[in-house]
Amino acid sequence: MTLKSRLQDTPYQGYTYSYPHKTAYRPLQPSVPLNRVWSQEDKASLFLYLHIPFCRMRCGFCNLFTTARPQDSLPARYLKQLRVEAEANMEALGEASFARLAVGGGTPTYLSLTELVDLFSIITGVMGCSPEAVPSSVEMSPETVTAEKLQYLAELGVDRASIGIQSFVEEETRSLRRPQKPETAREALRMMKDAGFATVNIDLIYGIRDQTARSWRESLENALAYDPEELYLYPLYLRPLTGLGRRSRPWDDQRLTLYRQGRDFLLSRGYRQVSMRMFRKGQGLEGPVYSCQQDGMVGLGVGARSYTQNLHYSTDWAVGRSGVLEIISSYLSRSPHSFHTAHYGIALDDEERRRRFLLLSLLSSEGLETGAVTELERELVPLWELDLLEECEGKVRLTTRGLERSDTIGPWLYSRKVKALMETFALR
Repeated sequence: MTLKSRLQDTPYQGYTYSYPHKTAYRPLQPSVPLNRVWSQEDKASLFLYLHIPFCRMRCGFCNLFTTARPQDSLPARYLKQLRVEAEANMEALGEASFARLAVGGGTPTYLSLTELVDLFSIITGVMGCSPEAVPSSVEMSPETVTAEKLQYLAELGVDRASIGIQSFVEEETRSLRRPQKPETAREALRMMKDAGFATVNIDLIYGIRDQTARSWRESLENALAYDPEELYLYPLYLRPLTGLGRRSRPWDDQRLTLYRQGRDFLLSRGYRQVSMRMFRKGQGLEGPVYSCQQDGMVGLGVGARSYTQNLHYSTDWAVGRSGVLEIISSYLSRSPHSFHTAHYGIALDDEERRRRFLLLSLLSSEGLETGAVTELERELVPLWELDLLEECEGKVRLTTRGLERSDTIGPWLYSRKVKALMETFALR
């Protein structure tokens, strides 16, 4: 399918936040020992990510690896196994330094304060990563934050708090199957600002049923009342097994119109656009140099991915409740020895590594160095012909129109091999 024909279809064909997509992962035959996986890697500037697969509720649009309202003992059991996995990873890594830290989910602040303390003892005591020393981020939701949890995180040195508000209009969050009072969202944001995080990020969603330009503006203005350093504007995607379903051309038009409205509103308020979804005020957090296109990631927990130059690996993946619980149960029953081996993932050859660098660079306002474009020229020709690319100040970047079509351009650039694997992935 040509890019031109793809552009005539829905603009929302797939969110490329990494590459290859996790639906391209398969059981590794044979499994690979982690010490071999990491033996030839540069471990001086790694990203450490820990996944907490628990939430208070499962939103109707959510396709994250998470389960709602787990049994009381499950988080504690999960953290105990997470420590075992961390110890195995550090044994395989040997000497390593971390340049970034993120705790995501799910909802990490679903954990109790005592459980959060246990989680960060793994991060600092086992992994040797100090939140004070590197840019560090924790995801949260309005109904799970407390002043005590936020104070603890801020005092640890966590400098970025990211919260999924989605909408300040109660009817809209209800239609997302996420019953949430606007007052709950506002109180959470007030506590986050009081805690003194250097960066507060707010996630909002556009394309909600019956959402209008006026109600979208209301959510944007409510968000800016708390002077967040970052905002992510997400188009609503309705995927299999998520509980909501709708797709039509009028909906595409609505999402595109609301995207442009939100983009222009934030640009007029002094934010700069970092990607199709991300808007930032100021320069962002300073820390050790890290390149998401090239440097590695150590992911711990179910749903977490690890990246090296030649191999991306993780646990299995599911969206439906039964599939998620099955994988969590399997994770909890694993022997300590099993964590020394990668069992599931995808190997990257030179072509896939080149493509990954291209995708992650191009879908960000950072763009590509002009000198790096030569070997990619043939592949990028359609983008030039359709005025989706421009060259400026030694960089090749997506134009304004190109940026708003990121969810078309990203999937179009996937390799045939990755597309074939994604198409045959059995979602559960």
